[in-house]
Amino acid sequence: MLRKHSRALIIALLFLIVVIPSWGGIYDDYIQLILFYIGINVIMATSLNLINGYMGEFSCGHAGFMAVGAYVTSVITVILFAGHPNLGPARLSPQWSVFVFPIALVAGGIAAAVAGLLVAIPSFRTRGDYLAIITLAVNYIVKSAIENMEIIGGPRGFVGMGKVVNGMQQVLNIPWVLIWTFIGALVTIFLIRNFVSSTRGKSVIAIREDEIAAELMSVDTRRTKVVAFMLSSGLAGIAGGLFAHGPGGYINPGTFTILKSTEAMVMVYMGGMGSITGSIMSAIIFTILLELLRPLKVFKWVVIPLLLILLMLFRPEGLMGNRELTDIFPRLRALFPPSDVGLPPQESREVLEYAPVSD
Repeated sequence: MLRKHSRALIIALLFLIVVIPSWGGIYDDYIQLILFYIGINVIMATSLNLINGYMGEFSCGHAGFMAVGAYVTSVITVILFAGHPNLGPARLSPQWSVFVFPIALVAGGIAAAVAGLLVAIPSFRTRGDYLAIITLAVNYIVKSAIENMEIIGGPRGFVGMGKVVNGMQQVLNIPWVLIWTFIGALVTIFLIRNFVSSTRGKSVIAIREDEIAAELMSVDTRRTKVVAFMLSSGLAGIAGGLFAHGPGGYINPGTFTILKSTEAMVMVYMGGMGSITGSIMSAIIFTILLELLRPLKVFKWVVIPLLLILLMLFRPEGLMGNRELTDIFPRLRALFPPSDVGLPPQESREVLEYAPVSD
C-alpha cells in the first residue's frame, strides 16, 4: 500500500511540475529549459555515483558514454522521422515518433552500455589514477571517432532532432522531451536504488571497502564490475539521447569533452559519495548555480571551483555524505520504504541473527 502511495505521489508530481504548467502556459521556455537540464544532470550524477561513490572507483569519462547514447538515439530518430542529406529521407511519419522515441532511447542506452565494456574490461587490473586515465582516454576516443564520421556531420555536428520533437507535439502539444526526461530521471533513481540494495549491489560496496577481501569472500569482482560499469554507462547514454532532443535539436562532439565529465564528477562529490539523495540535490543546486552565474560568462568557472574548494574544506564528505534523506527524516520512509531486493525479509534476518551455530 505504501508503495502505491509513493507511485501516486510521483505521478502527481509529474502533472504538477511538468505537464499542467507547461500545457497551460504557466512555464515559459526558459523555465522548461532549466527543468530539462536539471533532469539530465540528475541522471548523469546518479549514474556516475554508482561507480565513483558506491564502487569507489575513479571514472572521469562519463561524457563519452553520453555522446554514444546521444548520437545513436539521434541517428535512429532522424533516419526514421526527419530524414538527413547523408542518411536518406524519412521512413515513417513524424507522428509515430511518440511511440518509437522511448525505444530509440533504450537503443542509445544499450549502445552506451556496450561502450562501457571498454572501461570495464581494463578495470579488472587497474584502480584509482590508472582507471581515471583509461576512462579519460575512452572519452577522447569517442569524441575523436565522432569527429571523423562525416556521415553524421563530423566536427560540424548532427542536426534534425527538432523535426522529431515537432512531430511528437503535432500529436499532442505538451513538452514531450521534458516529460521523458522526468521519467528517465525517476527510472534512473529507481534502478540505482534497487541495484545497490540487491546482492550484486552489496558486492559493489564490498569492492569499494576491500577488493581483495571481497574476492576471498567469493565475490565475483569481474562480473560485478562489468554489470556496474554497463549500468552506469547505459544510463549516461539515455541522458545523452534526451540531451540531443532538447532545445535546438542539435549536438556537436565538442559538447562531450572532459568539461562535461568534470561537471558530472563535481555533482557526485558535491552531493556525497554513495548518496542518491545527495546526487539529486547537487544536480539541482549545480544547474541553478550555473544559470545564476551565467552573467559572469567565463569568470563563472572561477567562482564555481572556489565554492567547491570551500565545500571540500568545510564539508569534505559532501552535502549528504553517504546518507539518504530518509536517514535524516525517518518519517519519509512511509512514502519511500527501503528496498530489500536480494535480501531476506526482516523476520528471516532476525532468525538468522539469533539462530545457534551448529557443528
